[in-house]
Amino acid sequence: MMSLFSSLVVAALAVRSAFAVGPYGQCGGSNYSGPTECDAGYACTIVNSFYHQCLPSTVTAPPTQTTTVQPPTTTTATTTSNAGSSACPGAVAKFKYFGVNQSGAEFGENVIPGTLGKDYTWPSPTSVDYFVNQGFNTFRIAFKLERLSPLASGLTGAFDQTYLNGLKTIVNYITNTKGVFAVVEPHNYMRYNGQVITDTNAFSTWWGKLANEFKSNDKVIFDIMNEPHTMGADITFNLNQAAVNAIRAAGATQQLILVEGTAWTGAWSWTGSSGNSQYFGAIRDPNNNVAIEMHQYLDSDSSGTSPNCVSSNVGRERLASATEWLKQNNLKGFLGEIGAGSNSQCIQAVKGALCAMQESGVWIGALWWAAGPWWGDYFQSIEPPNGAAISQILPQALKPFM
Repeated sequence: MMSLFSSLVVAALAVRSAFAVGPYGQCGGSNYSGPTECDAGYACTIVNSFYHQCLPSTVTAPPTQTTTVQPPTTTTATTTSNAGSSACPGAVAKFKYFGVNQSGAEFGENVIPGTLGKDYTWPSPTSVDYFVNQGFNTFRIAFKLERLSPLASGLTGAFDQTYLNGLKTIVNYITNTKGVFAVVEPHNYMRYNGQVITDTNAFSTWWGKLANEFKSNDKVIFDIMNEPHTMGADITFNLNQAAVNAIRAAGATQQLILVEGTAWTGAWSWTGSSGNSQYFGAIRDPNNNVAIEMHQYLDSDSSGTSPNCVSSNVGRERLASATEWLKQNNLKGFLGEIGAGSNSQCIQAVKGALCAMQESGVWIGALWWAAGPWWGDYFQSIEPPNGAAISQILPQALKPFM
């Protein structure tokens, strides 16, 4: 999950104590044993019984769901061969990649390495089954750098084979058993062991090793790093370009690569305060198979922490400048995270965003945040059978675009 660039985060980082949890980090939950104090300006807020998160003090936690929601039937609507649909008659291209984030292996970020089943978990194959039956074809799998690359040996050292096998197991289930796409992404905000990553050599070495593990699987997608923030767009770009080069050099030549900018890779700030638009137009891939991944939430501060959307048009509006930038730079976009509350205004806002993307012809994919077995009653959870977003968001805002 994300937060967007704000002065609150910069100020908080300046006064962060050695034992405080950073903005949007985990600060509590069932079986959690890490620090519970948040940075200044943030409060430890209950998202669900498994996950408490450091949110801005002004954010109100979403209401607890008290009813059980039955999932819709698995019958999918018949689609036509033309790009247009009842959801978006003006569409010029449907999404090649459409699916959900599968969260869990990045949980317990302050308990490293942590214990499987207590501090973190892998996505459930039955959840993947459910979404494939619904017509989804892409799953983004989050994991932690520090668990795959133990602190004792650092970024350039050997992988932890147990954690790697956990990642490979779910990736192979998605790609080989179900025949759809798996996005692998280190959910670390361009940090390792609490420090900003700046060493392009170490980072490219790490990505070369990971690419080697999946280079024969053309249904794997490499997502360079989830939501870098509070760092320059120039160094963020250099790290991404170094990773792209290393992936191809490792022999992974068929896979799509997704690059993310700083400021939480927000679409709304891509051409403005983030500085991303000044650098990422120069991204190069010898195989010409790279896309710019952006994230966008529809609440007042684009953080995805409130179930209330600014307006029914906010999705379309917040993507507009980024879409034009993609066109001007002859690049493809990929919306790696989008989320909102289950209410009529948000449903229209999500539909507006997805329709604008399909009308543009430059966005190749979109993923909902999020599924995962430990979300409980989190308002954006789409985990079957009764995640809060199942009853309305799934049938009304997502399925019409498949």
